[in-house]
Parts: sequence; C-alpha cells; structure tokens
Amino acid sequence: MITAKASADSAVPSVHGTAVATGVPEREEPEWPWKDAPIRALVQRIHQLQAERAQAFRRLEDLRTPTCRRGHLQYLRSGPPYDFPRYRSTVHEVTQAFAAASREVLAVEAELSGPRGQPLLASHVRSLQQLEQTRLATVALLQLMGTPELTGQEDTLETHQLKMKVIKTMEAISEVLQDLRFDAESAE
Repeated sequence: MITAKASADSAVPSVHGTAVATGVPEREEPEWPWKDAPIRALVQRIHQLQAERAQAFRRLEDLRTPTCRRGHLQYLRSGPPYDFPRYRSTVHEVTQAFAAASREVLAVEAELSGPRGQPLLASHVRSLQQLEQTRLATVALLQLMGTPELTGQEDTLETHQLKMKVIKTMEAISEVLQDLRFDAESAE
C-alpha cells in the first residue's frame, strides 16, 4: 500500500489534481521564463543559445588545438603523469553547456509547435537542433581522427571530408537561423 509519505517521496511526478485526494501538496513545475514572451523574444533566445553553443564549440576546439596549454593533443602526447581530472572537467563543462542549450531549444520548439501554433517556426528550430547534433557528432569524430595514437593511423582524406561536412553543416545552420528570423517577422 502506498502511503501519503511514500507518494510524496516518490521521484515520479504526481498527477495533477491528486493533492486534494491524498492530502499531499503537488509539486509545481518550475515556471519557464519564455512562456508568455513574444515570438520575437523566442527567436532572439534561440540566437543567444546558438551563441552559447558557438562558445562551447570553441572550448571543445581548444581541447583539440595543440597550442592550448592543456589541449587534447598535448594531453595525449604528454605521457604520464596526465592531467586527466582537468581535461575531464573541461569536457564535462562543455557537455553540460550543450545539454542545457539543447533542452531550452527543445522547449522553444514545443512552445512554437504547441501553444503558439507556429509549425513553420517550430520546424526551423527542429532543423536547427538536428544540424547541431550532426555538427557535434562530426566535430567529436574529427577530434578522434586527429589523434593517430588512438586510431592507429591518420586518414587525411576522411579528415578533409569531415571538415567539409562541418563547414557545410555550419552554412546550413546559418541558413536556418536566417529563415527563422525572416519567418518570425512574418508571423508577428
């Protein structure tokens, strides 16, 4: 039998309206700050999130650049004793930044496709998210390809193709952002 205390301690969110029946107050969802914001503000927020992603990509790139004091290649080539805790911490921070941006982008997409009734804008945001996933996966693969110590060989043709894929993905991201901005102005 589930008691009121066990129900309150549960990690599963309660069903709306059960507070009266169980006598346990409902947990409230944190208020999303963009809920009643104009579409223009949502689009501006997407652009801010893209700037945050760009900054995270720069930090990820710094991990790969040999000129970085604690860069990825330098880390791998330095040999023991490795400064793995610092490297792991930086990777974790970058991962958290990407995850936070993605969560908020998905929330904006849900807001646009649902309550705002803006399926075209939501599709732009969805495309943007998919392109960013492609970009991140390609950059991560490039990092691995750039370390022959891990792959056993350096494949310059594949590396070049991956770099071109990143460039084309970034161009597509720019186009989607431009379409989003244009279509948002038309929607208001």
